[in-house]
Amino acid sequence: MASDDLIREIAATAARLVVEEGLEYGPAKHRALKVLGLPKRSALPDNESLEDEVRDYLALFCADTHPVELAALRQLAALWMERLAEFRPHLSGAVWRGTATRLSNIHLQLFCDDSKAAEIALLNAGIDYDVGQGSDPRGRSVDMLVLAAFCRELGESVTIALTILDHDDLRGALKPDGRGRSERGDLPALRKLIQEELDKPHD
Repeated sequence: MASDDLIREIAATAARLVVEEGLEYGPAKHRALKVLGLPKRSALPDNESLEDEVRDYLALFCADTHPVELAALRQLAALWMERLAEFRPHLSGAVWRGTATRLSNIHLQLFCDDSKAAEIALLNAGIDYDVGQGSDPRGRSVDMLVLAAFCRELGESVTIALTILDHDDLRGALKPDGRGRSERGDLPALRKLIQEELDKPHD
């Protein structure tokens, strides 16, 4: 069994990969094992521990850039949530949790009555996208629509991943995690987060 110190080292290495390379948590953990020369079956840190390390890394190395980049991504997410309002969009991932940088993807979950309706809406709007695979709350494979959107504040394109979920999945979607924090939020909740950041006193 891996020691607590080793798991913390894996988490710290994975956190650097998340911030510097924009990796998602799962791939970052496995890459960290390679970086550290550890066996593939080594015990891995949980996502909460990794998120703590990401926050520490951001505070230490990205204190100047992180708030600006996070705000830009949240504004872009809000714009797309307005555009996709009919599909009950909820923001999840690093942009929702407040750990995103310019390398992070924007993850929107769409709760649809018809699984193909969002694709049709994108086609009708002339928006190019690729179809990938995501997971629903029960771990089943579902479609993920991946597109690029230009972010004016960052001066570059950002990847937006739209996970297509069933309308019924919305009932349990707002349950908090083990620390009482929500895993996702709708547009009013996102706007509240944006306003709270604007209202914070800054040095």
